[in-house]
Amino acid sequence: MPSTSSPTPDFSGLWIPLVTPFRGDAVDHAALTALAEGLAPLGIAGFVVCGSTGEAAALDADEQLAVLATVAQAAPALPRIMGLSGYHLGKTVAWVRRMNEQGLAGLLVPAPSYIRPSQAGLRAWFEAIAEASAVPMLVYDIPYRTGATIARETLLALAAEPRIRGVKDCGGDMAKTRALIADGRLQVLAGEDAQIFSTVAEGGAGAIAASAHLQTARFVQVIRLLRDGRLAEARARWQPLLPLIEALFAEPNPGPLKAVLAQQGLMQDALRAPMTRAGDALRERLSQLLAALSRP
Repeated sequence: MPSTSSPTPDFSGLWIPLVTPFRGDAVDHAALTALAEGLAPLGIAGFVVCGSTGEAAALDADEQLAVLATVAQAAPALPRIMGLSGYHLGKTVAWVRRMNEQGLAGLLVPAPSYIRPSQAGLRAWFEAIAEASAVPMLVYDIPYRTGATIARETLLALAAEPRIRGVKDCGGDMAKTRALIADGRLQVLAGEDAQIFSTVAEGGAGAIAASAHLQTARFVQVIRLLRDGRLAEARARWQPLLPLIEALFAEPNPGPLKAVLAQQGLMQDALRAPMTRAGDALRERLSQLLAALSRP
């Protein structure tokens, strides 16, 4: 049974939602190891494993556990948050109980996909998962993937649950974001990369940002400057990143990101269907943007 203690974790800072490299049809664990080892010393808070950027929906349970084990071995000093998803509550709870044995810092949990329950149903979903979990939980508010909008009042009610400690905010409602930050019980992490500056400047705790596989130290610096109140310096570091962020999401994530990582020799440019590789024009655009960012 999960502990009855009330964890008080700190999910602040920059978290990298790792891509899952493939070689042919198999997970490329050597590339994943090298990727995690390369990112670990750059000032990030930790890794999110098997999130949407990691193509978790295309990985079976054994593959997800193996990916998690590889990341843990590659960067043992950094905390790990495990993504999960589903729409069958019993199966999801059973998976959460398996996760209790994995040495995690937290779970990233979206609303059930496809079903679109009421707010009462959403609250029951998250409460049941929190009850089964031995580790703190982040609510993943991402209605364009799940089809379910989590209302401000529902999130504030969930904040009373001792194991629900934060939100990955992809909800697209800045008024809701501000209300959660003002309430103060949940740490708010920007989940839309282009919203990192505004969320952290408003008092958010940090970000879970796929773009930060690239220019990682710069993303880390932006968040630190904002949290230190050095707004002008943060803006100067942030604004050149915006075209890169826009381009990385011009086609479905993680296609463009994997194209760049492959260009850098870090992995093969391989995704699992129905995900597809980035187009040639976007690849060229990304190369030009990264070259511009690398200039003094």
